[in-house]
Amino acid sequence: MYRGDEQLNMGSAGGKKRLYDPAEEACPTRAGVPRREEEERFGRTGAVLVVCLMTLPFFVFFFGGRENAAAVWQSAASKLAAMNGGFTNASHARSRGAATKADELFGGLLAPGLDRRACLSRYQSPQYYRHSPYAPSSRLLHKLRAYEARHKKCGPGTPLYAKSIEQLRSGHGTEVMECNYLVWLPYNGIGNRMLSLLSTFLYALLTGRVLLVYSTDDFTDLFCEPFPDATWVLPPDFPVANLSQLGWSTDQSYKNLLGQKKIVSDPEKATVLTVPPYVYVNLAHDPRFTDTMFYCNDDQLVLAKVNWLLLYSDLYFVPSLYSITEFQDELQWLFPAKESVSHLLTRYLFHPTNSVWGLVTRYYHTYLAQAEERIGMQIRMFSWASIPVDDMYNQILACSRREHILPDIDGDEAGDTASLAKTNGVDAAAGLKAVLIASLHADYYDRIRSAYYEHAAKGGVRVGVFQPSHEERQKTGKRTHNQKALAEIYLLSFSDVLLTTGRSTFGYVSSSLAGLRPAILHTPYNHKVPEMPCVRAISMEPCLHALPRVNCQRKAANKMDLARHVKACEDVGGGVKMFD
Repeated sequence: MYRGDEQLNMGSAGGKKRLYDPAEEACPTRAGVPRREEEERFGRTGAVLVVCLMTLPFFVFFFGGRENAAAVWQSAASKLAAMNGGFTNASHARSRGAATKADELFGGLLAPGLDRRACLSRYQSPQYYRHSPYAPSSRLLHKLRAYEARHKKCGPGTPLYAKSIEQLRSGHGTEVMECNYLVWLPYNGIGNRMLSLLSTFLYALLTGRVLLVYSTDDFTDLFCEPFPDATWVLPPDFPVANLSQLGWSTDQSYKNLLGQKKIVSDPEKATVLTVPPYVYVNLAHDPRFTDTMFYCNDDQLVLAKVNWLLLYSDLYFVPSLYSITEFQDELQWLFPAKESVSHLLTRYLFHPTNSVWGLVTRYYHTYLAQAEERIGMQIRMFSWASIPVDDMYNQILACSRREHILPDIDGDEAGDTASLAKTNGVDAAAGLKAVLIASLHADYYDRIRSAYYEHAAKGGVRVGVFQPSHEERQKTGKRTHNQKALAEIYLLSFSDVLLTTGRSTFGYVSSSLAGLRPAILHTPYNHKVPEMPCVRAISMEPCLHALPRVNCQRKAANKMDLARHVKACEDVGGGVKMFD
């Protein structure tokens, strides 16, 4: 069973809910927001028009067909171009200069007031992104601010945290506590970890829990603290011993507790049982050991009574959260566009530390900053699906031709030289394209660089090819390796065009941060070159590689509704992802 970039390793609250109106998210002034308040937020009255123009094509696309959508996009783009001085993407216009005060917080996604010097990436990264296809909903902004307040109130070092720890040490979970906790246990490489941590954070948002991270040595000095005036790091004196050794066989696993009748998957009967002090939930890739009942609505009502949940996962399990009836309405309000979940939450949650950000910015400004267009290529060869380097290189070129990614090569060198001379005028950057290759191996970088060294690109376009590192093999467990990998994820996310490897969580994270739908290389089957070299993703959402097989007894989700938004992945047979 495949589960990402890694080798196989066995080791509402009360209150009346208001029906969601998508038109309110499209045009905020219709949701009862005073126009003056909107003008102050966006800096000009035209901002509301921009939001409406950008949202209108999506509604036409979903409800009126692709043909109508294309016409509306053209109309909207022309109006926006006039308003933005010729740029059809506001973030593209920002890329030439510093981000504005409002932009540096991703439209309110990030909370203000954190120490800029302690985490430079938090405030500087908006200057590097050219694509911001989705703005956060007002519901998501409210939920994030409420979570930050809860984390500050309940996090490590607070009296409420100390009280919960004492109850955990006592071995009894009968007393209802003010704060409930969710401990994330890291597993596998950096891409898998980021996606599973993002999924765990979303689960914490939905259930009112406080997220704490069990930080191993190889996961330190990668990310800044994301929440104001609080830490998300689990203190070392946490009373549950050997967290990294917990597994499906532990007595406190949810599956074992159910099997031994120590807890009953019935919210009414559970009230008369002794609630365990903590429950270990395994949501890893292998279905033999996964606590699949976790995804049932009644089981969620039971787990809500447990003060401490320890969650172990290496998957992007967000699509499975949509199958839980209790969460469906809230997820719809938080993310009106299903495709926006990973894009918004990666930008909210993950901010590289200054040491990693230094790797990113030094390389970017040295090699990539002057390019008019940046092309990112993430190339991964899996040992279980390997093909000769020549075949892989030809697959990359075939995909590039199919999706128009790399500049074409002109066979007429004399004509190319003349064309190139014409570009050496005032704006030399106008004809410069930078190709950034992220790969464990140097073979593809050498070949693509040589191709543009030996032949000119058509139209006199200048092409620079760059690769920050080639570690040769994945070194899971090494901090320096993870730091380099994280730096390359962010460098890829600053691209205008992306080509990624199918099944690779590394590529999923880059696409989510970038806000792009990449061209995805098909994985070889039986060590043979795929007949179709690649496919263009129709959603930037990551793929859930291992869909849990579970038969919930009661209150199952509406399968017809799920089918409209959860579809088969382009790159993983049996996997699912979110679509709009």
